[in-house]
Amino acid sequence: MAEFSTLTLPLIIFLSRIADVSLGTIRITMVSRGYKLRSALLGFFEVLIWVIIVAQILNNLDNWVNYIAYAAGFSAGTFMGLYIEDKMKVGTVLVRIITLHKSEELIEALKEAGVALTSIDGKGGFNDVKVIFSIIKRKKINNVYNIVNKIDPEAFFSSEDVKYANKHHDYELPTDNRGPIDRLLRIRKGI
Repeated sequence: MAEFSTLTLPLIIFLSRIADVSLGTIRITMVSRGYKLRSALLGFFEVLIWVIIVAQILNNLDNWVNYIAYAAGFSAGTFMGLYIEDKMKVGTVLVRIITLHKSEELIEALKEAGVALTSIDGKGGFNDVKVIFSIIKRKKINNVYNIVNKIDPEAFFSSEDVKYANKHHDYELPTDNRGPIDRLLRIRKGI
């Protein structure tokens, strides 16, 4: 392989390590969410970059700056991978909201925003509460959080990744798509 200057190789190692570790971080996220093919593809490129970089370090053992570049690239790659994963918003999450006072307003606002939900009555340490559950696409979580924060900033809000959900439906307000005669017949029959 071509000779690199004393500073070029550490820079290449640093940037390659950022790419390799970022891919690894995203790959782990994809594995935990059940994306098998994407995980395997990311793993291929992650290891390919790693092998090339390690070969370069082994060919240049006398340059201690390469070691620093390798470690710094790992650190920066971890940060970058988490940042990219957060921006991608891939997957599904379970949202749990516990509210004390404004449950009806909150439920209506979430329904209007197209969030399918389930609510149950609960007992808090000192008061009765309403617990609202929803399984949503990760890209909608900021919207849900903003609604909760606007209507009831004192509500407890948590979320967790869901690896598998047998159904995922966005809620839509009911519409009456029946024709006028069908509506009339169902009204007369009490349906």
